[in-house]
Amino acid sequence: MSSDRFVRVKLMELYGKCGEFNDAKKVFDEMPQRDVVASTVMISCYLDHGLVSKAIDEFRLVSTKDNVCWTAMIDGLVRNGEMNYALELFREMQMAGVKPNEVTIVCLLSACAQLGALELGKWVHSYVEMYNIEVDHIVGSALVNMYSRCGDIDEAASLFEDLKARDVTTYNSMIVGYALNGKSIEAIKIFQRMKHEGVKPTSITFSGVLNACSHGGLVDIGFDIFESMETEYGIERRIEHYGCMVDLLGRVGRLQEAYDFIQKGNIAPDNIIWGSLLSACRIHKNFELGERVAKILLEYGAADSGTYILLSNVYASGGNLRKQHK
Repeated sequence: MSSDRFVRVKLMELYGKCGEFNDAKKVFDEMPQRDVVASTVMISCYLDHGLVSKAIDEFRLVSTKDNVCWTAMIDGLVRNGEMNYALELFREMQMAGVKPNEVTIVCLLSACAQLGALELGKWVHSYVEMYNIEVDHIVGSALVNMYSRCGDIDEAASLFEDLKARDVTTYNSMIVGYALNGKSIEAIKIFQRMKHEGVKPTSITFSGVLNACSHGGLVDIGFDIFESMETEYGIERRIEHYGCMVDLLGRVGRLQEAYDFIQKGNIAPDNIIWGSLLSACRIHKNFELGERVAKILLEYGAADSGTYILLSNVYASGGNLRKQHK
């Protein structure tokens, strides 16, 4: 690539990142040779800002597409929630005789996972085996994630054990997978194994294992893990970690503890955390605390339609029909 061409491509990327699409397109249109590299950059600019239709129009204009161009388009569709279109495009890619790379496979598996399309995911897996695409820790993590989210946790676990290389991403996929499928003890065992093998957990790891503790009602273990985040690993606790603990306490009926935990926490609780506690108050028929939580949501202006429905349910469950109608 000539120095002038290199500068133009970088300029397009810069304009794209800044959202200046007209300027990016102007540079692109003025290029004497608009090859697949420049076209891919332009497509990525659109996709990064959610302009899917513009990206598709640009993609269709590219006469000769390499696997990088195909993958950029498929990846962008997945990131923008166009899962079915991404899978359709992969079929076109095959018909065009272009071989996918590892990144393409990861994008496809992500689409299958989000759609819950197990059979399609199995087909992608068979494609990986048929064409000897390397199952490294990245592809392996995507496979574990796909099978877990599609409900085949046994296949996910088998794949995890067969992987030659595992990193924190792979462990996270397995922990989250077990949590999603209600296997709390198994998730904690993987977490402990991860630590034993010297793999340092991340914020995502703790979200997964704390979620597993919540689903299993494992209060003591949950709090031990929650405390270890900062004391052992120096990982800052985020709102999602606090949310897991509130959900855990709410599930086992320790509602006042959950309320106090929120009040004493080092974070500003959002409507999801308060809503979780409000829902627990309804389930465990603590209408007094439920009303208090609902008022907090209303005072902070954090209430949404779901909050009003939950509040109505609290009043209805408590037999307070006058306030329900109000």
